Amino acid sequence: MVMERVAIIKGKDPKSMTENALKLIDAEEVFSPEDRVLIKPNCVIPKHPSSGVTVDHRVIEEIIEFTKACGVKEIIIGEGGNPGTDKTFDITGIREVAAKHNLRLVNFNKDEGVEVNIPFGKALRKIVVARTVLESTCIVNVPKLKIHHMAQVTLAIKNLMGVIVGNRSAIMHTKIDEKLVDLASLIKPKLNIIDGLVGSEMDETYGRPVPMDIVIAGKDMVAVDAVGSAVMGVDPKTVRHISLAIERGLGIGNLKEIQVLGESIKNVKKQFSQEISKEKLRRLYGLTDVKISRGKLKELWENRT
Repeated sequence: MVMERVAIIKGKDPKSMTENALKLIDAEEVFSPEDRVLIKPNCVIPKHPSSGVTVDHRVIEEIIEFTKACGVKEIIIGEGGNPGTDKTFDITGIREVAAKHNLRLVNFNKDEGVEVNIPFGKALRKIVVARTVLESTCIVNVPKLKIHHMAQVTLAIKNLMGVIVGNRSAIMHTKIDEKLVDLASLIKPKLNIIDGLVGSEMDETYGRPVPMDIVIAGKDMVAVDAVGSAVMGVDPKTVRHISLAIERGLGIGNLKEIQVLGESIKNVKKQFSQEISKEKLRRLYGLTDVKISRGKLKELWENRT
């Protein structure tokens, strides 16, 4: 049986770690010199990467250099996770890296949106996607290692939400797992690299930083998400959008069918708290010091006025 390969590299030098992870999975095979490559980092909110919330510019820079070494001439960096995307590009150092390498940096919030039908979509039949995304021939997906307050984890599949033009939360946060899988059936990255230098437990934007010193990489985004979940102490079988993605044939999510290269999951694993952040409860619902389940949180969201 041919197993899907996912690399985990642990260390202190983000650039060499990213390079080693890419080499272990033969990432050069996905690129053609004629490709228009889009690097899509997680820049969800204006916070420094040390918070565990946004992608480190050193990971992005190594991806750029690796891609250039493969003969690719056209590389774009693009994201649209929130209204503060431009500020996030500054805080993370990604704008500086883009300028250094003379790359186009695109805020999808300001890009032209194109309405696209999703064939066989279950909960999401059509969506408006940034034109830059649709015109790219190779997407390199760069999420952060994080717990999500509704989707349980936010890794490669969840990071695709940033390609949507419009009010992403209003569009996606009802039936979120089904919609994430519908989106993943439309947008299919060729590489997925999780920045796990510092992760975030409890929440994707207001969580607690967890030092991890790892980079995870693979070609199959479902396999990468399964490994990323396990590294955070979350059984991927319990993550609904991963299970749905497997059912839809979008990738391999069974850890027994994934060859983990470099470090083992066991050697790098830490138990991330999945308790809901008090800051998130306060900001979303005005609740303070309250224990609440994810199911109840989804119910509150879907019944909001």
